[in-house]
Amino acid sequence: MTKVNGKHVNTVKEKQRIWRKLHLANDEYTHEVIAAKVILVFVGNNEILPILFNPLRRKIQQVSADGAYDTRAYHHVLKNQGITPSMPPRSNAGYWEEWHPRKEVVKVLKEDTLAEWKKYRGYHKLSIAETAMFRYKQLLSSKLTLRNYNAQVDQALAKMKAMNKVIKVDVPVCQQIN
Repeated sequence: MTKVNGKHVNTVKEKQRIWRKLHLANDEYTHEVIAAKVILVFVGNNEILPILFNPLRRKIQQVSADGAYDTRAYHHVLKNQGITPSMPPRSNAGYWEEWHPRKEVVKVLKEDTLAEWKKYRGYHKLSIAETAMFRYKQLLSSKLTLRNYNAQVDQALAKMKAMNKVIKVDVPVCQQIN
């Protein structure tokens, strides 16, 4: 502390935290994380999709995501890769071009039949990614202890590999009993 104009002023500059976002892609059958990217908080969600899917050597058939991903850029990337989007629009969504497949979803939203649409389109598969994120935070901690950005990325990806190994050892199998 130093004194400036008769007032005590803290001269130690505190470091500002910079948040990271973790994006996951999961296999719907094995629940394994097949792709993960760590990005800075100011990078948009729709910007990460091509980066997340490019290294994959498998055909992605469907993507379930929440309304934050409902953007023209996101739909454009999915269309170019032949992937079926399964994301509800935001509650105040309007219609886009006449030909756009999103028109069906907005119509469903306006007719208040979104629950049926979610069931029909398999939107519930989003819960697999939500569960993976929960596992990551609960089992491995969501905190990154390293200070260097590249080291933080490596730390997060190492945690994903560890989580996949745990999943391979013992994932509960659910079956419906009649």
